[in-house]
Amino acid sequence: MQIRCIIVDDNRPFLDAARLLLEREGIAVVGVATTSADALRIAEKLRPDVVLVDIRLGDESGFDLARRLSGTVILISTHAQSEYAEEIAESPAAGFIPKAQLSASAIVRLSGARAD
Repeated sequence: MQIRCIIVDDNRPFLDAARLLLEREGIAVVGVATTSADALRIAEKLRPDVVLVDIRLGDESGFDLARRLSGTVILISTHAQSEYAEEIAESPAAGFIPKAQLSASAIVRLSGARAD
């Protein structure tokens, strides 16, 4: 069974690039969102296996969004994990992936899901 994923990021070019990369690697990107409100609505409707959430969503906090989502959340950022280590540890997220290292294998590793 293919992993179904939603990507939440306020940077449209990144959303497009991440979607293309992950779909090439076998992840089904079933939705994208640029705001917390859109992410909550899409996640409720589509019930993905994993939601990738940018730590900084413009004026919004990815940490706040992660607390409001159900299911597996993985935080992403262009910033180093060390910059947010305490917040990441306190969040309900399954883990953190730097955007430069985003891959299907990283998602599988953190989510505990199987990629087919």
